[in-house]
Amino acid sequence: MNEHASKPVDFPNVSSKNHQIQIDVSSEKTPNEAEKANLYFWRLFSAGFYGISSFLVIVVNKVVLTNYKFPSTHALGIGQMSVTILTLYIGRSLNIVKFPSISSDVPKKIWPLPLFFIGNLVCGLGGTKHLSLPMFTVLRRFTILMTLIGEYFILNTRQSLPIVATVIAMVGGAIIAAVDDLSFEVRGYLFVLCNDFFTAANNICVKKKLDARDLGKYGLLFYNALFMILPLTVLWWYSGEIEKTLTFYKWLDITFLTSFLMSCFMGFVLMYSTVLCTAYNSALTTTIVGVIKNILVTYIGMYLGVQSSQQLLRKDKAYEFYSLKCHQCAYIY
Repeated sequence: MNEHASKPVDFPNVSSKNHQIQIDVSSEKTPNEAEKANLYFWRLFSAGFYGISSFLVIVVNKVVLTNYKFPSTHALGIGQMSVTILTLYIGRSLNIVKFPSISSDVPKKIWPLPLFFIGNLVCGLGGTKHLSLPMFTVLRRFTILMTLIGEYFILNTRQSLPIVATVIAMVGGAIIAAVDDLSFEVRGYLFVLCNDFFTAANNICVKKKLDARDLGKYGLLFYNALFMILPLTVLWWYSGEIEKTLTFYKWLDITFLTSFLMSCFMGFVLMYSTVLCTAYNSALTTTIVGVIKNILVTYIGMYLGVQSSQQLLRKDKAYEFYSLKCHQCAYIY
């Protein structure tokens, strides 16, 4: 009787153990699924954040450079770098952000990111002076192909076949559009292709530096801006814009100062969103989002060019003026 009585007691124990095992297994899967969902959210958020920031910085900078006719894009860039340095320094002092202090090995860790950044800036400004906005945007699609190739050889990242086919299709469309360009200018094409190279190199370098975890994203932003102050100041002096900047007649205008400071802050937001998007996604994703932004800017430029032509009586001149200012103030991210 005791032997038969023990069996009903044993079965519930076994079933309870199995039930406990099932609970433990499910509890182990839940954090992984939560982490995947959280990572997916941050990938989408960072890409959208970069796209919106990249577009808004053009709008804000256009107000400063076009509406108020501020004479220097280099001075605006120096202001953006200064706000970046000041914001991150205060953030570290308040323990909001963390990044290593400056040392003798920091230039080695940050190099060659400042070189790519200044090359991107110079070639981008040169390209906008010699090409129309639509052709400039078309040629910027080569950045995607250069980023794809750079990721393969430098980051050892292999994209799927559908992504490669899509990139080839986009570049093919750009080649067809460039062949039919009646205003072909070698200098403009050379500037834009160099701009494409430096943009791709900048995004790939940011991704590589982030993967190395030497400086972190905040240290990368801080020291890149710090080392960019001097080259931008040299360009500011070389372009002859210092005197025009210092004698600008609206420095005491509170609305202009508000727009100028907003532009400087948005420059910091743009740089942060670029690093954030590259950290959670890839250099290729950041590049593609930038190209999509350029297409949006093209359509806005077409609309504003038509509107401005009613006042200037020359649509091509108004359109050219807008395209130059719009892309100069965006610093061709």
